[in-house]
Amino acid sequence: MKVEVGLRGSPFDPWAELAARGRSARTDLGAAAVFVGTMRDRNEGEAVESMLLEHYPGMTERELERAARAALERWGASEALVLHRVGEVRPGETLVLVAVWAAHRAHAFAACRELMEAVKHRVPLWKRERTASGERWVERNTPGEVAAWETPAEPPEEA
Repeated sequence: MKVEVGLRGSPFDPWAELAARGRSARTDLGAAAVFVGTMRDRNEGEAVESMLLEHYPGMTERELERAARAALERWGASEALVLHRVGEVRPGETLVLVAVWAAHRAHAFAACRELMEAVKHRVPLWKRERTASGERWVERNTPGEVAAWETPAEPPEEA
């Protein structure tokens, strides 16, 4: 199991990050699932000028790694990369990159989705938005609802 996590204090290009790492050297991994989240310019019906992402150094990285390992283990996936912005972020900038490699697509998709939901709901990151009317804390994340056909019902069986 290979996990890489990182926090970025400045804008990053998720596709360049993936290209710099190249594909997995493992020939038994036939699937990669990638999620890239970008900051929107609107939230809760109001224009957002920027957002400040605060975190606990050390703790946030440990939680990202813990979430990645749990998703890989649950879905029988083998490798994960998670990069997340901290500090000031502007609309259009990348917030998060989650990539998962597995033997099969269903498990790569499922692990990627589970990992992204863990990042949104369990990793210690706090968002404060700046709007024309002032600053406000983001109190809840957008739910990541899943259609029944999108996620396998069960993780793979042990071989």
